[in-house]
Amino acid sequence: MTYLRRLIDHQLNQFLPELPAIALEGARGVGKTETASRRAATIFHVDRREQAELLRASLGGLGALDGPVLIDEWQHTPEVFDAIRRLVDSGATPGSFLLTGSRPPIDHPVHSGAGRIDFLRMRPLSVAERFPQHQSVFLSDLMAGNQEIEGRSPLTLRDYVEEITSSGFPGIRPLSGVARAKRLDGYITRIVEREFVELGVSIRRPDTLRLWLRAYASATGSSASYEKILRAATPGVADKPARPTTSTYVDALNALWLIDPLEHWYPPGSAIGALTQTPKHYLADPALAARLLSVTTDQLISGDTGAPLGPQVGSLLGRLFESLVVMSLKSYAATLGWEISHFRLHGGRREVDVILSGEGGRIIGLEIKLAPQVGPDDTEHLLWLKQKLGDQVADVAVITTGEHAYRRADDGVAVIPLACLGVDRNIPLGLA
Repeated sequence: MTYLRRLIDHQLNQFLPELPAIALEGARGVGKTETASRRAATIFHVDRREQAELLRASLGGLGALDGPVLIDEWQHTPEVFDAIRRLVDSGATPGSFLLTGSRPPIDHPVHSGAGRIDFLRMRPLSVAERFPQHQSVFLSDLMAGNQEIEGRSPLTLRDYVEEITSSGFPGIRPLSGVARAKRLDGYITRIVEREFVELGVSIRRPDTLRLWLRAYASATGSSASYEKILRAATPGVADKPARPTTSTYVDALNALWLIDPLEHWYPPGSAIGALTQTPKHYLADPALAARLLSVTTDQLISGDTGAPLGPQVGSLLGRLFESLVVMSLKSYAATLGWEISHFRLHGGRREVDVILSGEGGRIIGLEIKLAPQVGPDDTEHLLWLKQKLGDQVADVAVITTGEHAYRRADDGVAVIPLACLGVDRNIPLGLA
């Protein structure tokens, strides 16, 4: 079976030689097991009963097994977490243990692992991981201020919409359209009917949870309050779920790594104005949002997606494209050790879709635009940010669905097709 190198592989290459225990976390199906298994000498798949029993019988001798020892879906035997923590305290060598998990354990409190077990978040396949051959503009070079903007992407608008609906889950992405839709429906049903229950969350009205998920999907790319999302999910319903119930939804989805909000940015040491403090909403994969809203590639392209569930701004396709970009950028930022956020002044007077923050307080400002052309309205806030913060801004760019990467002659803003945007020219991606 062929294996596409992931950005998480680069992080593991960095950390395994120095850290004794690493836990890969992320939504079910993002590829944690496949990536970790390639590095492991001993493997326990503890979501299988016989493997869990074997592991429990082996806890006392874990330190003597050939490493790295992979404990896959460790939450099914949460006592192993504390056992590994104690082995690290006793001097376990670097690269001894790998753990993967898609949710926390139930009814078994464990130590945080701080200082003993280090955590890495794994997300669905980013665009650079899907199309490594098209990378020509690298974020690490943009931050260093020495990136020439050039390159060509063969991807069309339809291709990007296909990337939205086809999913970044490695096991779902290769399927045909009908099979893919069936698998995504099953994934959502599992969340509603099984994952919440396995977390110990009682769902009195599963239909309301499903409606709330649809409304949250409709709120993609917005900072709508959870109360607005609830109202959109239950129009005309007098007996709406109480706020603690919706908070339970959010907590459970966070625990399952199924929502991935983009937090707001605080400019360090800068009197830049009154900032909003609300995150922007995104599901772990834009394909889940598209499927929850029952929209196809053709419907998204034609704009025939029906009325929104709430007072959202912009087209649904534009917000789902933004979700694809943000999902990818989150993996890129994590690989480089950067922070990622969004910026908005109260009232929306100034707004930048994404702020990437690197070492020394330097930042890259990014706008996301569905169309291939870029005009003055698309660069206005980026240029304001540069004027306001000066040399703190390493570069500014607009991410598009266009064909060519270039730098605008009149204002110096980079224009970069999403498929051309890479992380670092020294990080190998593609077939292993």
